[in-house]
Amino acid sequence: MMTWRCTRACNYNCVNCSFGSNPYPINEIDTKGGMRIVDELHAMGAKWFGLSGGEPLVRKDIFEIIAHAKDLGMNVSLISNGYYVKGDILDQLIKNEVMTAISVDGTEATNDITRGKGSYATALKAMEKLSDGGIFDCIVSTLNKNNCSEVDHVAKLGYKYNATRVVYHNYIPVGRAQHHLELAPTPQQYEVVMNRIYDLMMEYKDKMSINVYCPFFARIAKQRGMPDFDYWFNNVFLGQCFIGGRYMGLLENGDIRPCGFNEGYRMGNIKDKSMTALWNEMQTSEFTTKLRDRSNLKGKCGVCEYREICGGCRTRAETYTGDLFASDPACAYVPKLLREK
Repeated sequence: MMTWRCTRACNYNCVNCSFGSNPYPINEIDTKGGMRIVDELHAMGAKWFGLSGGEPLVRKDIFEIIAHAKDLGMNVSLISNGYYVKGDILDQLIKNEVMTAISVDGTEATNDITRGKGSYATALKAMEKLSDGGIFDCIVSTLNKNNCSEVDHVAKLGYKYNATRVVYHNYIPVGRAQHHLELAPTPQQYEVVMNRIYDLMMEYKDKMSINVYCPFFARIAKQRGMPDFDYWFNNVFLGQCFIGGRYMGLLENGDIRPCGFNEGYRMGNIKDKSMTALWNEMQTSEFTTKLRDRSNLKGKCGVCEYREICGGCRTRAETYTGDLFASDPACAYVPKLLREK
């Protein structure tokens, strides 16, 4: 799977937006370019074509591009705030079998503080319609200081509306979120909420999938005795830090970046080279090679016994310290080597 952030435009102004959306399209690849993206992804063997934003449903040509992907036999997924999931747009989503995710950040009161008044009610209406249409993919929920105690509520919503899964994101202070550092959970809050999410995974394991975007959740899963950990880690877990050349994110202007959140690094542009060429270059670049080698990590991340399955969030470390290789300040764990000193 590969996801294209096809637009920065959005009708919302969420305080936790990882890049800082705006009301209008800026420097977007056109329809022809979008078709080429689909062709290249298909040629690379991608089974899924993911669309994100901004709000991808504001693109006027979105269903032309989606139809092209479907014609090639690809599956399509999309993440939305739910506002436009109605009328003809809803009909087109159902017609094209676009598995659609909706963002919800807690209970109504908490969610609307983060995403805007009325956004919770709008999201619930969208989830109900998508569920009735058989295309409700998942709830995406970003943790913050105010909603760590509300992860159960989000899981219940996912189950109520027949989501295939619920995905919890940690708070990565980039974009607009960088200007709201007061919303970032403390390390102690993370420790509590990640353990609670592990409990939810076990409670819903035969009903609905639950996943986490957070590197140190792997350490918690290991500590808690995740059944068949190696299979889960390599084939299920979404939260590995892939910045070392194992991820290729495509932006609205055609830039390729090695991290789904870090806006500071670019590995080229698809207007200049094919995605296959850019991917191959990423595998051998000095930048990604250094990041793949966990022995380059500093501080407690560098000596942690869980370094190879975690390694912390490099983007968060850089945001707080200015050093891409520093320790992840959101992790509360003290490595064994440091405890024994």
